[in-house]
Amino acid sequence: MAYILAVDDDKAILALIRRALEKDGHTVTVCESAGEVDTLFLSRYDLILLDIMMPGTDGISFCRDIRSQVDCPLLFLTARTDESSIMNALGSGADDYIMKPFGIGELRARVQAHLRREKREKKNAVQISGVLFDLAGKQAEIENHLVPLTKSEYEISECLALNHGQVFSKEQIFEKVFGYDRDSDAAAITEHVKNIRAKFAEYKMNPIETVWGIGYKWK
Repeated sequence: MAYILAVDDDKAILALIRRALEKDGHTVTVCESAGEVDTLFLSRYDLILLDIMMPGTDGISFCRDIRSQVDCPLLFLTARTDESSIMNALGSGADDYIMKPFGIGELRARVQAHLRREKREKKNAVQISGVLFDLAGKQAEIENHLVPLTKSEYEISECLALNHGQVFSKEQIFEKVFGYDRDSDAAAITEHVKNIRAKFAEYKMNPIETVWGIGYKWK
């Protein structure tokens, strides 16, 4: 069972989310706007579903506001299909997105994939290419400095680093990290890699290499 927060100005979508996820045994709190969310209790949630287009504070702005307060998976619900909107959403700190309209099966699969990832037990650390991966704490360090990766960015980095030298397509990375394969999510991996590179660049490092026409590998 997980504690899940869903924020969307569409009452019908909130009802669908609550009905679907409560059948899986989760406790679901719903809010119709970011202003209704009690930010003092954000740490109680295991996963947050957040609409992008809402009156008042939009989902992307709210995500930026709370990302430093929560380390749980944050998934956007969006009807925007253009790549720039998706990239902007992921750049704000989200881990994934679900396109509207979505089916109950996809919603449940996405949520379960992220919750499973959170429960994986990892009990050691490993240093690869000058980066120390704390596999238990899901953190990456360079010379005792914590690299501020989001959960998805960390998981992608860990996946590539533990298989350094091996080339993965965007679709393979998405399936390995999120456990749910969908071709249209290649844009999400592209944006996550862009964000990872920007953060490692602060330490004069660029550990992810693009293999043109195929995908990415850890140097």
